[in-house]
Amino acid sequence: MTQAEKVLHLAEQLRDDTAANLSELVQIPSLSGQEREVNAALMRQMEAAGFDTVELDPLGNVIGKIGNGPRILAIDAHMDTVDVGELGNWDFDPFSGAIKDGHVHGRGSVDQEGGAAAFVNAGRIVQELGLGDQITLVCTGTVMEEDCDGLCWKHLIEESGLRPELVISSEPTSLGVYRGQRGRMEMDVHFTGVSAHGSAPERGENAVYMAARACLSIEELHQRLADDAFLGKGSVAVTQMTSSGPSLCAIPDVAKIHLDRRLTAGETKDSAVAEVIAALGDGPRVEVPYYDGKAYTGLEYGMEMYYPTWVVPEDHPAVIEGATVAEAILGKKPVVDRWTFSTNGIAIMGLHGIPCIGFGPGDEPMAHAPNERVPVDHLVKASAFYALYALRMSGVGE
Repeated sequence: MTQAEKVLHLAEQLRDDTAANLSELVQIPSLSGQEREVNAALMRQMEAAGFDTVELDPLGNVIGKIGNGPRILAIDAHMDTVDVGELGNWDFDPFSGAIKDGHVHGRGSVDQEGGAAAFVNAGRIVQELGLGDQITLVCTGTVMEEDCDGLCWKHLIEESGLRPELVISSEPTSLGVYRGQRGRMEMDVHFTGVSAHGSAPERGENAVYMAARACLSIEELHQRLADDAFLGKGSVAVTQMTSSGPSLCAIPDVAKIHLDRRLTAGETKDSAVAEVIAALGDGPRVEVPYYDGKAYTGLEYGMEMYYPTWVVPEDHPAVIEGATVAEAILGKKPVVDRWTFSTNGIAIMGLHGIPCIGFGPGDEPMAHAPNERVPVDHLVKASAFYALYALRMSGVGE
């Protein structure tokens, strides 16, 4: 029996346990900043799986370790989820964690607690097969990603001193190997007018009209943005408009629009801000907001809301190895692709240059969607992938 066959056999034996672990996690609501209970459950699962150490950092990230070798491989899953939205769009209880029809159902099953359930039993597998003394496997259940992607890993790297050789993100990839994503940033554009009585609007300068005209210019700007053969096109969209004035019978003298900007290859914070200024002129004030969040531990920690584009080259050893391991697990060559959305890779690779690849259970369109569910088969194969990657990196066996 080959090493891949052994790993797959063990992962298959743990099928029901992996699904049950995920069901437990899904049943615990865990919005950003409210991950205390779900992280406590994850820690219990890690301890039951035989992790050598399981601890929390000051931000509330779970850090489980196996082995004590000089090479460090990390596998990441963020434990916070988005809210459920309109309940009428769901065909089942979003927090049921129901295991039926070959799937685990509920919010977070795909984005991203399924990855955590998979890496818990990957840890159990490598403990059974023996990891060797060349590698430390670190599995992280991270926090606040939905509110500010990358913040958790910014803290892990800059404050806790964790710097792996490679990070595998378990964001959903439909069992493909992913190697990059567009970046993103947020911008606030401020407009200042002059108030006047609503009965004589010509006496004032209406800040809402200024913002409305700017919205049309932003719509035109979107059409002109750069494209990339691998990452796709950059984008910009107005996602919110607010205004205020002395009263509802007065011309508003303040308005603001919020922009969601997705950055493709070659686009940066400075270039994106410059494009907006060029499109709108010098009148409005353009700023990149700062996220100042409070973790469930009480720690306040933040970062500028700029999340850089990142790509790992297709010929990078981590990508080649990821494709090799995936082929051994899947029995066919995997799709090598990129995420449409943003991930913690913006801090891991984008800010700190640590190679990051993705392999995760679930299909990307299920993220943030009603009726979220993940195939149990995906959980089994993800567990096997993580275990086999760690074993090959450690040099144990074949």
